[in-house]
Amino acid sequence: MIKLKKSDYDIIVEHAKKEAPIEACGLIAGEISGEDRIIKKVYILTNTDHAEEHFTLDPKEQLAAVKDMRAEGLIPLGNWHSHPVSPSRPSDEDKRLAFDSSASYLILSLMDDEPVLNSFHIEGDTAYKEELVIEQ
Repeated sequence: MIKLKKSDYDIIVEHAKKEAPIEACGLIAGEISGEDRIIKKVYILTNTDHAEEHFTLDPKEQLAAVKDMRAEGLIPLGNWHSHPVSPSRPSDEDKRLAFDSSASYLILSLMDDEPVLNSFHIEGDTAYKEELVIEQ
């Protein structure tokens, strides 16, 4: 199970809406407790591609985020990105570029009036939806 605070969910949604129609992206960090992956911090990074259908995390920002995670005693849990006009599911490119099978991949769809956020575990061509709980 992935646990995300409502305030962090709001940060992701707000940034994704601001960046639309390009994909927004970032990292997630936190802790693992038994089967639970608890997100403690969301990082907003620049999509250096400035593209509507794919993203590349800014390497300098990514390094700074990882340094911050270490300083805060957090572990990297994965990343997040938005799909401004498509569903909250991994595209073929998302699957192809999911190099870390231990990571969680959060995808936020903005295609409908209400945003939809899902989390996935990706291994090769297969994506498994993870249980995601947004907590107050």
